[in-house]
Amino acid sequence: MASPKPETLAAFEAAKGFMPVGEGLALYEAAASAARLGLPLLEVGTYCGRSTILLADAAREAGVSALTVDHHRGSEEQQPGWEYHDPSVVDPEIGLMDTLPTFRRTLHKAGLEEHVIAIVGRSPQVAAAWGGKLGLVFIDGGHTDEHATGDYEGWAPHVAEGGTLVIHDVFPDPADGGQAPYRIYLRALASGAFEEVSVTDSLRVLRRTGTGI
Repeated sequence: MASPKPETLAAFEAAKGFMPVGEGLALYEAAASAARLGLPLLEVGTYCGRSTILLADAAREAGVSALTVDHHRGSEEQQPGWEYHDPSVVDPEIGLMDTLPTFRRTLHKAGLEEHVIAIVGRSPQVAAAWGGKLGLVFIDGGHTDEHATGDYEGWAPHVAEGGTLVIHDVFPDPADGGQAPYRIYLRALASGAFEEVSVTDSLRVLRRTGTGI
């Protein structure tokens, strides 16, 4: 089982974000395995870079790149008045969320800046412009059906044969959280193109075994 370096795990735990350590370790193991394909690892939903640290470390070890896509204006549940709003990542000049500066500091502190390509933009637009295959796609963006479906339809086609699709915040019970990530997870399994590799709390790791989405 692949594990991040102690300093990488410490940087992950110190970073602003929501992913628990257990899920982070499962993500790292999936990323390290996927990186053996020699293709980039891509994350949808950067926030402040907590999970990016793990992808970047796995990418560094394999000599590939980690890419992360986010508009950095916060997802729907991070806006003022909502449960996950954090006033410390609001741009005081324009009054909007801006997690990009915090993300850059996170990577700098972890010593991983040179191993990450940060793409600032909305996921469907970036996916439409993306042309290559990916060893791993980690979907951890917005949790509405519109956003989760857009992330899945935009990025799942780019997962290479034998590549890995990881979906975060999958809650089969509506009492535990929103259902949109769960629905794209079920869609991936029903497609016949992906098989489940592991389940760690709300993190699902799938591998591409066929064509389509």
